[in-house]
Amino acid sequence: MSLTIKGRPIRFSLKWLKPPPMPPDGSMTLFEHLRELRYRLVVASLAIIVATSVSAFFYKYLLKLLTRPYYAGIEALKESNPDSVTQLVNIDLTSPLRLAVQVCLVAGLVISGPIWLYQLWAFVVPGLLVKEKKWALIFIGTASPLFALGVLTAYVVLPKAISVLLGFTVDGVSNLQDINTFLSFMLRLMVVFGIAYLIPLLVLMLNIVGVVKAKHLAKYRSLVIFGTFVFGAVATPSTDPFSMLALALPMSVLFIATEAIAHVLDRRKAKQLAASGDELLATDKALRELSDDSSASSNGHDPNRSRPMISSEEKIPDTDEPPPPA
Repeated sequence: MSLTIKGRPIRFSLKWLKPPPMPPDGSMTLFEHLRELRYRLVVASLAIIVATSVSAFFYKYLLKLLTRPYYAGIEALKESNPDSVTQLVNIDLTSPLRLAVQVCLVAGLVISGPIWLYQLWAFVVPGLLVKEKKWALIFIGTASPLFALGVLTAYVVLPKAISVLLGFTVDGVSNLQDINTFLSFMLRLMVVFGIAYLIPLLVLMLNIVGVVKAKHLAKYRSLVIFGTFVFGAVATPSTDPFSMLALALPMSVLFIATEAIAHVLDRRKAKQLAASGDELLATDKALRELSDDSSASSNGHDPNRSRPMISSEEKIPDTDEPPPPA
């Protein structure tokens, strides 16, 4: 027996899981773009929801993983100040629920990252040229490991930062940390480190499109490295030099590597430009020679072999006079 609504049968179909058909010429109307955007958003949202639901079964393990840097920092603090009182707490009644939703949602976004990133790529790629597709794919493939490396660096640096920050607590004062506030602080720090590791890649992409030259990077190298250390000192929450160096040194190394790659790309562009200039010059020379040949033969004969002029002593016969008698 089939289900019906007002006499109309309900048919279950999975056709909506298939992407909308692409026109043969690649051109799409506004409604076709909106239909494809709806499909991409639905698939990405379902992937995030499913990954978040699966993460709920591992909530305790994920929470332990996220709070491990805090407890590691507390252990380092106890070595120098054993009387310090620090503890993670929930402030209000809804805090445990918010914490569970936040942890599972973050884990769901990370787990479903390949799916929703692919949906974003599939929506953008039809409007790109072949060369743009190649560079965009290289950028995505390189940006993901760099961002993950920045997040991992922040996770490693965080215990030392927590130990230094909590070390300013005076004797007799208990330090109670709201676990939701701590988790938000931790995620912001990871995002800052991840974006910082992407800055050299953005500079390299600007060099590829011709906005930034390698000679400019070499000229301002010392200022950029100095600014990198200043950024590391400001972005890291602790006052110890270890956290600053953990962010500034990798960024400096990545910038120097970016400058070296930019020099190679600029030399290659210069060679290609010189080769295209030689070809253009040869083409212009051939066109000039062809133009000279065409102008020389425009009258149907060689001007060097033209008929000699008639001298003044020769008499030009008059066609009106009768011919002489035989």
